[in-house]
Amino acid sequence: MSKKKPKPSGNTIALNKKARHDYFIEDKLEAGIALTGWEVKSLRQGKVQLVDSYIVFHKGEAWLTGALITPLKEASTHVICEPRRERKLLMHRKELDRLQQKIAAKGHTCVCTALYWKGPNVKAEVALAKGKQNHDKRAATKDKDWNKQKERLMKHSVR
Repeated sequence: MSKKKPKPSGNTIALNKKARHDYFIEDKLEAGIALTGWEVKSLRQGKVQLVDSYIVFHKGEAWLTGALITPLKEASTHVICEPRRERKLLMHRKELDRLQQKIAAKGHTCVCTALYWKGPNVKAEVALAKGKQNHDKRAATKDKDWNKQKERLMKHSVR
C-alpha cells in the first residue's frame, strides 16, 4: 500500500514562493490556462512546479513558460507528454495590452505566482513584478525573521 500525498488546502494547486522572494509584486490578474487532459489529471495529483516559470508575450498572446507539470505513470501510451511545454494563457485583449505596456517599462516582468481551481477550471494568478536587488532581499528576510521572533516573544509573554 502506497502513502497518498496530502492534498493542498483549499483550491490552491501550486504557489511560486520564489517569485515573492525575487520580485516586488505590484499588480495581480487572473487568467485561464489552456491545458490538455493529462495535464489536468497531473494537477489534480499536485504534480506541478512554478519555480522557474515566467510569462512571454508573442503575437499578441500570453504564454506561460517554464512551468513543470510532471506526467503521471498512468498516462496513456499514445499521448506524447511534454512536461515543460509553453501553455497559452487566456486573458481579455485589454488586460494583455495593459500588461505589455507595463512590461515595456524598464525593470518590469510578468510571473505566474499561483495555480488554483475556480470551479472546474484551472486559473493562473499572473503578477506584474519588478526585480529586487540583493540588499532588498536581505532586508525582506531580516523583517520576516524579526516578525517570527516577535510572535514567539508575544506567545510566551501572554502565558
